[in-house]
Amino acid sequence: MVNYKSKKAVVSKAPYELYMAFVDMRNFIQFLPEDKKADVTADYDSIHASVQGFNIGVRVTDRVPYSRIAFADDGAPFKFALQMHFNPAADPYKTDFQIELDADLNFMMKTLLGSKIQGALDKVVDSLVDVSEGRVPEGVDLSKL
Repeated sequence: MVNYKSKKAVVSKAPYELYMAFVDMRNFIQFLPEDKKADVTADYDSIHASVQGFNIGVRVTDRVPYSRIAFADDGAPFKFALQMHFNPAADPYKTDFQIELDADLNFMMKTLLGSKIQGALDKVVDSLVDVSEGRVPEGVDLSKL
């Protein structure tokens, strides 16, 4: 297993607000483009999609209210476990947020994807901070929404 940790950042939402946004897997569908929604199914505990011919699924494995949500693969090309950490910040209306990923990657996948995985985790954190502060995340084209 290879361990990746995103950068830590302060999100301008209280831990319970941020936690509640991620606790129900059905919430993720609303962020998808309309043309991608047909290939995605979700319930409270899991989400599944067909992406470029691959069936990919993620399932919630543990919920610790307002502090951590753990996910694992549920039919993905490789085994992984992901945790989102929602820690109280000095300001009670903000959250210290970080994502941790353990992925079972063979040498080739680690070589091809390693830096991209780290970059993607950091980008998710940066985008969450931007959205929580009312900014449009980098790379988002509002004209397509």
